[in-house]
Order: sequence, then C-alpha cells, then structure tokens
Amino acid sequence: MKRAKQRIFTQSIAMVLMSAAMTLTAHAQVAVKDAWVRATVGPQKVTGAFMQITSTQDAKLVAVQSAAAKKVELHTMEMDKDVMRMREIASLDLPAGKAVELKPGSYHIMLIDLVKPVKEGDTVAVTLVVENKDKKRENIEVKATAKSLTASSHKM
Repeated sequence: MKRAKQRIFTQSIAMVLMSAAMTLTAHAQVAVKDAWVRATVGPQKVTGAFMQITSTQDAKLVAVQSAAAKKVELHTMEMDKDVMRMREIASLDLPAGKAVELKPGSYHIMLIDLVKPVKEGDTVAVTLVVENKDKKRENIEVKATAKSLTASSHKM
C-alpha cells in the first residue's frame, strides 16, 4: 500500500512538472525585449509604446491591452508624399525567427486617453495578444519603462 501511494505521489509530481514545462514552452515562443513608453508632458493624454518582438514560429500580433489607457491600438506610421500619416492596423505579422521592431516613425502601440500621466521611470504594463497559425492565442505580459522624449530620441 505504501508503494502504491508513493507511485501515485511520484506520478502526480511528474504531471505537475510536465504541465509547467509545457506552459513555459508556450510562453517562450514569443520574446519581447527593449520595451519602453514615451513619458508624457503636461496634460498629454496619448503616448506610444515601443519594443522588439521575436516569435519562434509564424504568428500575428492581433491585439494590445493596457490598464494605463482607456483605449490601446496597434498603429503604423508611413510617409505619404511629404506627409506623415498614422493609422490603426488590425494585426502585425511576426515572421518566424525575425525581430519585428515597434519604433517611433514605424509600427508602434498607441496608448490613448491615459488614466494618468506617464512619468519618466514609471513602469507601464502592456499585454500583447499573439495568434499562431492554428488560431490559438497567447497573452504576453510586458513591462515597459517610461523614458523622456529626450532619452527616447537618442534610441531612434
């Protein structure tokens, strides 16, 4: 009887460890680095978030969420003749193994109608919703550090 209980206990531990390993594998398919948001000035109610996203398999960034703003959108910025135009996009392709950079003047995340000002040094939580080719979605939690306009312009 004692050996049976011990075997059940060992099998239970093994299942918990396998489950944890599977969860880690799922989250390891998308890596985010250099995440930052632009600190706001005065009564500014909008800011941008920027980062590098790399997926191990073909996927799409299909949504972005943050409690820091009432509305969050994925945007692109392009030159149309001599006018820079910014527009919302429904999704952003994440080709396998290629870093996709969200940066000023290109793809980026817009935080609209901010709940409170974003000060230099603040941490802003952003959730990326990534969809793989099987239409399965994964939430990626990102902590972005706020940088001043001057500090972030050096990065550009």
